Amino acid sequence: MSNPARLGVLAAGLLLGAAGALGAPMHELLIGTYTGDGSEGIYRYRFEPGSGRIDPESLQVVRSHNPSWLVLDPSGERLFAVNENGAGDPDPIGRVSSFARDPASGELTPIDRVQTLGDHPTHASLSHDGRYLFVANYSAGGGPDGSLAVIPVGSDGRLSPVTQLSSYQASRADPERQLSSHVHSAVVSPDGRFVFASDLGADRVFAYRYDPGNAERPLSPVSPASIELPPGSGPRHMAFSADGKQAYLTLEMASQLVRFDHAEGVLTERQTVDLRGAEKGGSTAPHLSADGRFLYVTDRGDARRILAFAIEADGSLREIQRRPAEGQEPREFALAPDGRHLLVANQLSDEVVVIARDPDSGRLGETVGRLAVSRPSHLLFVAPPAALDKGEVARR
Repeated sequence: MSNPARLGVLAAGLLLGAAGALGAPMHELLIGTYTGDGSEGIYRYRFEPGSGRIDPESLQVVRSHNPSWLVLDPSGERLFAVNENGAGDPDPIGRVSSFARDPASGELTPIDRVQTLGDHPTHASLSHDGRYLFVANYSAGGGPDGSLAVIPVGSDGRLSPVTQLSSYQASRADPERQLSSHVHSAVVSPDGRFVFASDLGADRVFAYRYDPGNAERPLSPVSPASIELPPGSGPRHMAFSADGKQAYLTLEMASQLVRFDHAEGVLTERQTVDLRGAEKGGSTAPHLSADGRFLYVTDRGDARRILAFAIEADGSLREIQRRPAEGQEPREFALAPDGRHLLVANQLSDEVVVIARDPDSGRLGETVGRLAVSRPSHLLFVAPPAALDKGEVARR
């Protein structure tokens, strides 16, 4: 590192230390990445909510193959990462890894890892009781079909082999992307009673009831077992309102956002919103603001932008803004805990962009920061450990 660069990092540390001394709360930001092009795994950073600044020197680098999606348990003491591996990767086996998180320092320590019985696990969620991980395998070992895998989790964070595996029939509507099943996400309803698997290759969302009493097969289909989407639309990710009565689903291939009423595991379509203009689109993940008044979604197609919507009293969406993501392939994003910033992981630009946000209007403002990081794929804010607020966390 050059002397000017060192001075910049030292100045940043002094500024952050001063902010901590003044009582400004710090946050910790975890970044999942795709490895092999400069990234080594999971990165930990300081985030200063007042300014939106990310300290450019990481607190820790946890070496892991393609930890593209991260899941934190409710206690904040266990972290899980899908290892989105497949044929051609240094580790060609799809896996899930678990880590212990020290409540005092925030340091991550590996606990365990298991195979997901599929290739390219791309998403996961944790049951509300912490007993199972629900993993979306985008592809399958020895073949192209994806699957939904259920992995038991011990109280110590150790992982057991897959106990339940579900696969689906492709729609074959698109000859390039839908000749086989591609499960892209597995999302738990806010009350923890249902799990929804979105299959981009099948043009369907599959719904399950969660029953922890059936330890070997905790998921059973609801009736109807799935909801069919338009041929070639490619469902990707889903988000719920806090009360679970509304669900919002991105259709990646159609570049659309669909709103559903939800009750007892049943989705009823109410609204479809087009996200693209004349250009080629590709919607990714939807996220709601903490107060439930706004929803955001990225379009990683040719437009490379973020779309903002106001959520009306009946749950319907009203578009309020389209803003450039300022990078290539905006794969994921996250809202800061205080709602004053939105962070975008621009995967192919090797950068996280920090954008100011007005919590009252929901509108996005100017870019206030950038962080260079190779192939970012997921952003996760976690409660700061005690030592972080005190400025005592050592970098590793």
